[in-house]
Amino acid sequence: MMNKVKANKKLNHITTTILTLSACSLLTLSGCSNASLITDNTSIPGTTVTKTVSNTIALASGGVDASSLFSNRDLSQTADLSDCTYLTVADGTALHVTKSGVYVISGAAKNVTIYVEADSEDKVQLVLDGLSITNDDFPCIYVKTADKVFVTTSSDSTLSVIGSFKKDGDVNTDGVIFSRSDLVLNGTATLTVSSTDNGIVGKDDLKVTGGTYKVTASSKAFEANDSIQISDGIFYLKAGTDGLHAENDDDDSLGYIFIGGGIFEIHAGDDAIHATSLLQIDDGEFSITAAEGLEATYIQINGGTVTIQASDDGINAARKSNSYTPTIEFNGGTINITMGAGDTDGVDSNGDIIVNGGTISVNGNSTFDYDGTATYNGGTIIINGQETTTIPNQMMGGFGGNKGGGKGRH
Repeated sequence: MMNKVKANKKLNHITTTILTLSACSLLTLSGCSNASLITDNTSIPGTTVTKTVSNTIALASGGVDASSLFSNRDLSQTADLSDCTYLTVADGTALHVTKSGVYVISGAAKNVTIYVEADSEDKVQLVLDGLSITNDDFPCIYVKTADKVFVTTSSDSTLSVIGSFKKDGDVNTDGVIFSRSDLVLNGTATLTVSSTDNGIVGKDDLKVTGGTYKVTASSKAFEANDSIQISDGIFYLKAGTDGLHAENDDDDSLGYIFIGGGIFEIHAGDDAIHATSLLQIDDGEFSITAAEGLEATYIQINGGTVTIQASDDGINAARKSNSYTPTIEFNGGTINITMGAGDTDGVDSNGDIIVNGGTISVNGNSTFDYDGTATYNGGTIIINGQETTTIPNQMMGGFGGNKGGGKGRH
């Protein structure tokens, strides 16, 4: 049983609790029905603790309460088409969705942007039904205003930007899907995204609850300001920098990533998964090849199977947020880390390491490195093929060290 912290938008007051854990109208470009539409001519393949913390987050076998993250509509992989609107894209013709509703979009076209410009309380669902868009320099889907937008893939679809992105005034629209509102991705089919910059960008919360995503991006595959929250899905990500990246420049208590399940194959030039504050993995299968596998201020692994091949650090807790003490906490799961030669660390914390459970196998020269303390309470630690109950510190494949991590040491 794991304990989790219920996360709210600002993460400034957190309580750690124990958690068990049809008939549609046809719309053409020449007219519309039951919607407001404007047209214009514009590769990859535990310990039990209950506590209240104010202002500063301090986790110990606690994390995000997944039961509060996803609504029923978030988790539904099909849209309610009983009162939907059908749209077909055409070359050089932008679509403007200005009201709440369900919009089924299909066709193949070049230089088309689907704009969502709805009221701040409106929920909009875009159903991609065999949609193919290739743009020269602007997002294929651009959410300017709405309460929440769902992008649901019902049939395999492809979105690409092949040239340098241009701005929208002062807004650096640098993603094939670019949203300034909450964004939810789900569905039953595959969405393929190709970008000369970022793949999918959310300037608020970005959620994924299902579907298959094949994203190739010169920069980040998925990027969000406040959070990335994933309950399920299949991800094939090839990124020039980071695979999943959450960072808020204005509030470093945000920029967290929660993963509750899914299958991930990530090839990244920098970090496979990067969060400013908290990175929590409850379940999932991960195959990672990157400079660094996982990076955040506080990293908590509660389950899943994580396989990392890294040329820098396998798992790195760095001081990126003032709301946390850099910590790597293992409560469950199976973690296999293989490090490249040279000055590399398998598990590297600028603060503490806590092992409560799970199986952690590290192969490399420097397997564990920490600036604070190391605590072993349970689980299995395997270092270069040898099982141990101590956590070494900066030892070249050996055991012990000047800050030895004995059982129960704090």
